[in-house]
Amino acid sequence: EHEPVHHHDHNLRAAYFHVLADALTSVLAIVALVFGKYMGLTFLDPVMGIVGAVIITRWAWGLMKQTSPILLDNSIGLDKKSRIKHFLEHDGVIVTDLHIWKVSAEHYAAIVSLLVHSDIDAVQLKQQLESKFSQLSHITIEINQCPLASCKSISYS
Repeated sequence: EHEPVHHHDHNLRAAYFHVLADALTSVLAIVALVFGKYMGLTFLDPVMGIVGAVIITRWAWGLMKQTSPILLDNSIGLDKKSRIKHFLEHDGVIVTDLHIWKVSAEHYAAIVSLLVHSDIDAVQLKQQLESKFSQLSHITIEINQCPLASCKSISYS
């Protein structure tokens, strides 16, 4: 059994927390002003400002930690990348370039360049990749034909 996959829309979540933070800081400011005016507790206004700043900073830091791998094109783990390369390399197929990067919380895009010695169906290969590696969502496959036997001995890394 597979665990259910939870997708997070970071934009929606950020907008939601932005509205909550605005509401919270507004309530804190009103409370500080009321206590300052009627009870003489004028120090509450800057204190509530600091409390609001701490809340917003903490939320923003968490959001940056979650989204920075996406924004910085964080690649998939080396182990999984190696398994994808191994899956592709069969019957004389050589992976000449494999670039995988994160495009959302749970999905990766991939650009694959292959050197092949016989006809290969890119659409079928793409479907096989998507089926075997469910996190790959956007796959581009470039196929380069090499009918020469000498191509098989070329080493790519």
